[in-house]
Amino acid sequence: MSIQKYVSDVKLIGHQQQVVFDYLSNFENFSQYLNEGLFEKIAEQVPGIKISDFQSDRDSCRFSISGLGTADIRIVEREPHKTIKVEGSGSLPIGITFWIQLLPASEMQTKMRLTLHTDLNMMMKMMVGNKLEEGINQLAETIKNLPYE
Repeated sequence: MSIQKYVSDVKLIGHQQQVVFDYLSNFENFSQYLNEGLFEKIAEQVPGIKISDFQSDRDSCRFSISGLGTADIRIVEREPHKTIKVEGSGSLPIGITFWIQLLPASEMQTKMRLTLHTDLNMMMKMMVGNKLEEGINQLAETIKNLPYE
């Protein structure tokens, strides 16, 4: 097993840094958005993957991924207005640690970058490495367009 690192492009979000941080650091904010079609969009982009049974509270969320198992994701650290650190567990065959980094670009804009560390064996790296690289940028684009309110 070896740790692989995937980093998104920097995205510019048209909201204040505090607003973005407050929204992203509460998983309850994602429930309605995810249930309003994001799962279908993921299924269109990654054939054979179906996400269901999404549940969340402020600090964690849990969902099922067809053919892989249940993912448990928990916010393990918050550095106010700058960083949100997330770790995954559950029955998935890969371990993940994920950072959302935020910096002010201007009074009403925030720069965001995602960093994903995964613990993959060589076979898993060959199977999903390219998808994770594409996926981190797609996730960053999705997060950029969330309804921050």
